[in-house]
Amino acid sequence: MKLSYLFVTALFLFTGSLSFGQKALPSVEVKTLDGQTIDIQDYAKDGKITVISFWATWCSPCKKELSAIAEVYEEWQEAYDMELVAITLDTQRALAKVKPMVEASGWTYTILSDANQQLRNALNFQTIPQTFLLDKAGNIVFSHSGYVPGDEFELENKIKELVK
Repeated sequence: MKLSYLFVTALFLFTGSLSFGQKALPSVEVKTLDGQTIDIQDYAKDGKITVISFWATWCSPCKKELSAIAEVYEEWQEAYDMELVAITLDTQRALAKVKPMVEASGWTYTILSDANQQLRNALNFQTIPQTFLLDKAGNIVFSHSGYVPGDEFELENKIKELVK
């Protein structure tokens, strides 16, 4: 009896892990910097490869990652028909700093806010920067936490795999 229970449990865990490679982006409302509410799935369903990067104004590695990607972003858009959505986790009080910082950095990404951290909670991650790569169907196919110089090239390689 115990042996069959262990077998069934192991089989369940194994088959569950097979489908874990792709996960649909949850339907969660976030805000534009102008205060409009939108569902994040609107970006996942536009038929483009999408990178979602969570960041904050106080997070130095986040700003380094977004600035490094900014240097190659235009090339990526042309080569891979992709887009990047940068979602700030800054609190409602700190949101006033976001727009000036984005403009000073020259980032051309779509910038959204998850000040209430509903999307962060739905995706269940702790540290930032946190980057998710979505395929054209809106499935999360890769995620990465933290940033060291050169991580953008690993991300580009993952994007290339989706284009093939």
